[in-house]
Amino acid sequence: MNYWGKHLLIDCYDCDKSKISSRDVINAFIKDLVIKIDMKAYGEPIIEHFATHDPSKGGYTACQMIETSLIDGHFVDETGAAYISVHSCKDFDNETVLAVIKDHFNPGEMVSNTVLRK
Repeated sequence: MNYWGKHLLIDCYDCDKSKISSRDVINAFIKDLVIKIDMKAYGEPIIEHFATHDPSKGGYTACQMIETSLIDGHFVDETGAAYISVHSCKDFDNETVLAVIKDHFNPGEMVSNTVLRK
């Protein structure tokens, strides 16, 4: 099947809370992921802490533009959940993405879905 691009969506649960609530760890994760899936970053990642008014949702949101689209994620301080996606018209290996997530955040569970864009 021919497709234009791919969007990998990963929901992570029971992550190491000290890691998902660290701007430095999230930054290192993004930079490592860009290299390991052979993408080209456009500028530096944007990483901001949001939703502090609601602890069940509060945490860092990150976005890294890449030459072929973007990597993004939201990391929930209180619950240890992380919601990460990679969208690119250049193909990449899903298993590599999952391995980098495991290395940086140590999730107890991951659920991933792939959407192929026509």
